[in-house]
Amino acid sequence: MAGKISSVPFSGTQEQEQKLLEVIEAHKDVQGSLISVLQQAQDIYGYLPIEVQKIIADKMDVPLEEIYGVVSFYSQFSLNPKGKYKISVCLGTACYVKGAGDIFDKLSQNLGIVGGECTADGRFSLEACRCIGACGLAPVMTINDEVYGRLVVDDVDRILAEYQNK
Repeated sequence: MAGKISSVPFSGTQEQEQKLLEVIEAHKDVQGSLISVLQQAQDIYGYLPIEVQKIIADKMDVPLEEIYGVVSFYSQFSLNPKGKYKISVCLGTACYVKGAGDIFDKLSQNLGIVGGECTADGRFSLEACRCIGACGLAPVMTINDEVYGRLVVDDVDRILAEYQNK
């Protein structure tokens, strides 16, 4: 999801850039291939920072404004890196009714970020999602592949502490 530009410095590698250039070369003359290139670029980097958007704009001869417009329009694209620990809070109906909004707010407060952002140290990213199919465990959040259910706001500090010590 596009939003505020990340405060985490861009740290792309030469290997990543080479992969990106190969993707662009394979698609630059194919009509309507911009979204495919952006998807593959996000797979390479994990997100689409302005530095990557500029490379795509230059090599595909597409205005940077157009690329930014696509990236900020489609929710599948992110302008922000994902943290080592990707926190996702379900805000589907069952979870929301049972307090998931308060859990999300507590996470945001503790981490000092809003949804779609990553902490400056690159450790945590936070996002809201819709139903993950664990309504019986509502409210639910995941950290990477770990599911936490039947949460209350007081659980947030303990759970974050587990990951801060890893």
